[in-house]
Amino acid sequence: MSDLINTGLVLLDRDLGGSTDSVIRALAATVHAEGRAKDTDSLAADALAREAKNATGIPGGIGIPHCRSEAVTQATLVMARLAPAVDFGAKDGPADIVFFIAAPAGADQEHLKLLSKLARSLMKKPFVASLRAAQSPQEVVDIVDRALGLAPPADDAAPATAAGTSGEGAAAAQGTGAPAAAGSTAAAAAGTPATGAAGTSAVGSNAAGTSGAGTSAAGTAAAGTGAAAAETGTAPAGPRHIVAVTACPTGIAHTYMAADALSNTAEEMGVDLQVETQGSSGATRLNPAVIASAEAVIFATDVDVRERTRFAGLPYIASAVKRGIDEPREMIEEALAAADDPRAPKVTGDGTDAAAAVTGSEGWGSRIRKAVMTGVSYMIPFVAAGGLLMAIAFMIADPVLVAQQADDILGTATLGNLGDVSLGMYLGAVLFKIGNLAISLLVPALAGYIAYGLADRPGIAPGFAAGLVANFMGAGFIGGIVGGLLAGLCAYWLTLPKLPRWLGSLMPVVIIPLLASLFAGGLLFLVIGGPIAMFMTWLTSVLAGMSGASAVTLGAVLGLMMCSDLGGPINKVAYSFAVAGLGAATATNTAPQEIMATVIASGMVPPLGLALASTVLGRRYFTAAERENGKTSWLLGASFISEGAIPFAAADPLRVIPASMLGGVVTGAMTMAFGVTSAAPHGGIWILPVIDGRLAFVASILVGTVITGVVVTVLKRFGHVEKSVGEVPGVPQTKQTVEV
Repeated sequence: MSDLINTGLVLLDRDLGGSTDSVIRALAATVHAEGRAKDTDSLAADALAREAKNATGIPGGIGIPHCRSEAVTQATLVMARLAPAVDFGAKDGPADIVFFIAAPAGADQEHLKLLSKLARSLMKKPFVASLRAAQSPQEVVDIVDRALGLAPPADDAAPATAAGTSGEGAAAAQGTGAPAAAGSTAAAAAGTPATGAAGTSAVGSNAAGTSGAGTSAAGTAAAGTGAAAAETGTAPAGPRHIVAVTACPTGIAHTYMAADALSNTAEEMGVDLQVETQGSSGATRLNPAVIASAEAVIFATDVDVRERTRFAGLPYIASAVKRGIDEPREMIEEALAAADDPRAPKVTGDGTDAAAAVTGSEGWGSRIRKAVMTGVSYMIPFVAAGGLLMAIAFMIADPVLVAQQADDILGTATLGNLGDVSLGMYLGAVLFKIGNLAISLLVPALAGYIAYGLADRPGIAPGFAAGLVANFMGAGFIGGIVGGLLAGLCAYWLTLPKLPRWLGSLMPVVIIPLLASLFAGGLLFLVIGGPIAMFMTWLTSVLAGMSGASAVTLGAVLGLMMCSDLGGPINKVAYSFAVAGLGAATATNTAPQEIMATVIASGMVPPLGLALASTVLGRRYFTAAERENGKTSWLLGASFISEGAIPFAAADPLRVIPASMLGGVVTGAMTMAFGVTSAAPHGGIWILPVIDGRLAFVASILVGTVITGVVVTVLKRFGHVEKSVGEVPGVPQTKQTVEV
């Protein structure tokens, strides 16, 4: 028997809420209740983070949420048969069968292989049918064990034979493709349904002891082309040859399900397809000879393909791994069409084709927004490290002197010969200079990784060059954003033409950096850099001169922006504005640090306010899943992670967002009015040691939190909110309608 699942991990015909979030939280609570996870919240957060990358619903009414988590102590499967079904993002509708796969962060290979095998079993209709027909948790456990090969098949699970006279055998002999029927759920669970396709010979059928998923090439060829051959009297043409790579971020489920879907569909089409699965349990590396004989390659991946250059010269199509599950036939047909099209994109030997692998369904607006977010995320560590080092320098040395004299001190003194410089001042100068140099990379890093987000590796060098130009001209972070976009777009466009191989090999290391740097840097120097620099100079002077009512107004506006879309583009604009100005702060000009403190404090309010409302003030107006989420939001809010409020806003935006914005406005105005400063760009309450005006900072956050919590509770109270509430997620919940 497998140690992956037991009867306590099987939930039959349960109502776990109407959303993916509530179902995943209930399943995570079940894992925790069985003593296989340290806590529910961490496991649910990891599973929801994986779900946010790509929906885990697959055709056939199946959901397969999964994750690897530090919270998991033992590899676990939870099976839930939902009533009602819940939408997990599959094209054909909601899922009533859900398998939650929870793997430890350091799961051993044997367990990962079993988890992957279970995911592949879900691609077999008889296996799923047997789960729907199961009458007890123990029956489900037995079905799963047989599918994993960890239990002997039941007596009635013997595969049909060519001479068999059972209903299942007749179905196979007639080639109807019908799964093993009445009384054969055990057979289905064992993964050996007696199925067949029209015209399948004994070589490829269950008569030979193979399952439907394991039909031989000979049987497939007969099924796919036998009818045509019989009519024309000619031998069928040889099969087409293509290869594929599947991979997903977790590498447990979608990787293998996409591989099976592509392989099974290829067999039905009479196509010879070999798949390399790049999963957590290892990669099934394709033989170089197989790659050499292939006509095209399919990349069904959500992560970078390992050693992509092995496929150099092959026409390719690329998509998310989920499309390999949902639309395998379409992907194979597109790959075959690409093989016949001399103009189709081909894998290069240097990786420059990776930027072109973005699916055409994503618009340029979305791609540019994602690129800017990529740049911001890569920029933050430079500012965090630099800002904290400078803050420490100001703690151990005179802030004004160390900022003014750091270069002189480091130019004349050494650790072995301090001269008339004190040890504290010398160490302060060292820390200040390291931090200052780190922050000086803010704009180049922003521009470089914006360009990377648009053009992949070919965009990095021209992006950094454009950022350095923006720095030189004083165009600040706005110049960095513009320069990064120009460099990235130019680099991307330069990867599109199909060039001779001798010239293509020069593109990523010489031609693209040269031309894209010239394009972006030239435009900044000659056209747009000057106006941007003038605007930044004006903006800096205005901010430095702000005091009284104008500063409070700025704080209110920043608070409004931070709480309007909870981690979205407006939030990120306000945050980027604050971070970019932090490097200009001095002991005599603290306006940038005041803006930074305002942004941090305001961004903490929504998750804290919703945590207060859902766990203290208005518990009765929130579902059990929302109350569990509220517990997590305390920590998220304290750590300045505004996204902690998103589940509440998604469920009730007309009450949550206005309440959050009101609390944020008050907190932002108070923080600016008190003159609170922060030398660090992130961290919430954990950076209190580098906050100047700690009591005012905490008070401002508390006031905004209470306002948001009270307002959202009142809005729900007078909004006639009706919720299905239960005390413990993951167990049968009693529906209680709250009408107020």
